Amino acid sequence: MRTHYCLGVDESSLGKEVIVCGWVHNRRDHGGVIFLDIRDSSGILQVVYEPEDKASFSDAEKLRSEFVVKITGVVRKRPDGMINPAMATGTVEVIGTALEILNQSPTPPFLPDDFQVVNEDLRYKYRYIDLRRPSMKHKLTLRHQLNSCIRTYLNQQDFLDIETPMLTKATPEGARDYLVPSRVHPGSFYALPQSPQLFKQLLMVAGFDKYYQIVRCFRDEDLRADRQPEFTQLDIEMSFIDEESILNLIEGLLKTVFKQILNVDLPEKLRRMSYAEAMQRFGSDKPDLRNPLELIDVADIVKECDFKVFSTAANDSESRVIALRLPGGCDLSRKDLDDYGRFVGIYGAKGLAYIKVNNLDEGMPGLQSPILKFLSEEAVQAILQRTEAKTGDVIFFGADRNHIVNEAMGALRIKLGHDRKLLKDGWELLWVVDWPMFEMDYETNKLNPMHHPFTSPKDLSPEHLRAKPTQTLAKAYDIVINGFEIGGGSIRIHQSDLQKTVFELLGINEQEAQEKFGFLLDALQYGAPPHGGIALGIDRLAMLLTDSTSIRDVIAFPKTQTASCLLTNAPSPTGNAQLTELGIRLAPTTQTK
Repeated sequence: MRTHYCLGVDESSLGKEVIVCGWVHNRRDHGGVIFLDIRDSSGILQVVYEPEDKASFSDAEKLRSEFVVKITGVVRKRPDGMINPAMATGTVEVIGTALEILNQSPTPPFLPDDFQVVNEDLRYKYRYIDLRRPSMKHKLTLRHQLNSCIRTYLNQQDFLDIETPMLTKATPEGARDYLVPSRVHPGSFYALPQSPQLFKQLLMVAGFDKYYQIVRCFRDEDLRADRQPEFTQLDIEMSFIDEESILNLIEGLLKTVFKQILNVDLPEKLRRMSYAEAMQRFGSDKPDLRNPLELIDVADIVKECDFKVFSTAANDSESRVIALRLPGGCDLSRKDLDDYGRFVGIYGAKGLAYIKVNNLDEGMPGLQSPILKFLSEEAVQAILQRTEAKTGDVIFFGADRNHIVNEAMGALRIKLGHDRKLLKDGWELLWVVDWPMFEMDYETNKLNPMHHPFTSPKDLSPEHLRAKPTQTLAKAYDIVINGFEIGGGSIRIHQSDLQKTVFELLGINEQEAQEKFGFLLDALQYGAPPHGGIALGIDRLAMLLTDSTSIRDVIAFPKTQTASCLLTNAPSPTGNAQLTELGIRLAPTTQTK
């Protein structure tokens, strides 16, 4: 139907007849001459229809935005003064000799350009128009390049791409499952996989040393900007390896991706930091190292002070008191300070104490804070010294249980970094290693796995694990890029008795373990090799590589934050006939949190 894509028409085509197909991006009538910007998947080309060609000119007058057309014409060089350096085809144009309208279009709800601010819901309802925008095409093209780069790298490393089931068994992996009723097994349900975790472990038992899959996963959980109910991950598993082998593999992969896609050279070796250090310094297991702010422990300084909020936390081994210095923060108004106080309250903090350092040289009179009357001059000076405070700074404080301080002040650190534009340019990649095996759920007083229940402890003794479950470190690791967790993995448990011990500590009794994980426990008895792996979030990595603010911008047809599709109106009710066939009867009312 066509001889050229729009971007294929250049000065090498001068004087030649070409046929291009695409959409009318723009139509301009200048003094009886009609100028068209024709857009296809490659880019935009200018076409000119002159009144001398009456038939084609008459057809061109009928054109409107987003009409689909087939254009025949001769390529010529643009006249002097008409060259457009902003266009890839800006030195040439096509003099139209024929025009066929392949399809018409009503006025679209918005034009597919990058200059309009369009309501997000409207974009998702008319996603096929939104995807016509150059920026969206660029993002999805880059995502394709990312997947291609990954496949090439892993194929060269002798990995096998093996598919695992989409209809599987519901197993507790940290989120709610999406269930699929079975017609041929009335009353029974499949679950869509939260990850291929157990199947890839079974592949290792089967003797496939190196497995990967770019795979769709499903989790019925609360959503936010970087979450979707269905998402894509790069899934990797290897046998007869240790943590170092996997870290080296992923570092090589990321170096290749960044070089090929962004032409960015990553360091030879990526930085590593223990989970404990990350939480202590940044209050987060995915710290953004572009942000210079740090949490500084001051509990030892305020143990004996008269401010009970500080002293109580300082004398509790499960709590902490931290200071966070904001350079130049004295310009914050009372309203600003109150707003930040309300912000940390979202994370459970009961308030946000502060000291303004108006003039360091004046001593106590040069400071401003409601809490100064509760602190000795000696303690204040020690805090100023430890935080390296300077005139014009403000020091924020957090004092509470460890998890509250870490969440609240870690979030405040991030917000201040963005609000005050403190983040340095570039890429900061980090391995977070030496994770605890378990964390305590303070509401239920039960242990939860920090990664998942199949992660191996560093000490492989079931007896040691039972004796010190909260003090045992795991063979686990996360890769963090600019404050986003891009992937996580671990060396897996390959011994049946150790796996049973982990289930026991998590409150999964023998009967439940057999019911939900019996096939895995059986497999571990048949010569399971030491193995481990990792999963990288493709959506999240593509989001970062395209400098997007949400993974929805790098997914062709995303869901909203309520897990609905505005394009297709999914999820939607189904008919009684289909429900009856599946043996399902709806409750009078259903509510989902």
